[in-house]
Amino acid sequence: MNELKSLDISAVRAGKIKDLANAHLPGADLAGTQLPEVDFNQAHLVGVNFAGANLQRAKLRANLRGVDFTGADLKGADFRNADLRGAIFIDAQLREASFAGAFLNGAIFNNLDLSGLDFRGADLRGVNLIRANLFQAEFSSANLSGADLSQADLEEANLSGAILRGTNLQRANLLCAVVEKADLTGTLLTDACVQGTPLD
Repeated sequence: MNELKSLDISAVRAGKIKDLANAHLPGADLAGTQLPEVDFNQAHLVGVNFAGANLQRAKLRANLRGVDFTGADLKGADFRNADLRGAIFIDAQLREASFAGAFLNGAIFNNLDLSGLDFRGADLRGVNLIRANLFQAEFSSANLSGADLSQADLEEANLSGAILRGTNLQRANLLCAVVEKADLTGTLLTDACVQGTPLD
């Protein structure tokens, strides 16, 4: 395990370390740092503050529970199979990031542009996606039970095989979305736009 001490934290903040795989940095303050393409795979980063950080194309298949990514640049970041329970993504830039297979229970994504992102097989139970732009997003086989997608734009999104038990889709745009074999038990669809989307 790569346990970094205070001197090493300064080196991380200065962007001098590119390989942080397996690093142990719980609660570290890395707000505003320049860390593009850094390898954090398998690192222990619970509660780290990455607010405003540049993490473009970073490898973040790690323990990221409760991490604050507010305003961070996460374009092209790899979060596949990461533990992101309770993570905060307010005002983050996420274009081309991948969340396939990630654990995102209770994460906050509201009012973000998540168009075209890959959430295949992800655990999104209880996630806040209010007013999110999810145009053409990939949610096949994802678990969205109890998630709040009210007023979200899911036009042409792929929800095939997804679990939507008790999911809030009120006033959401589901125009031409794919919901084949999705579990819609208890799904809230009041005032949702479902034109071109068979819900049988």
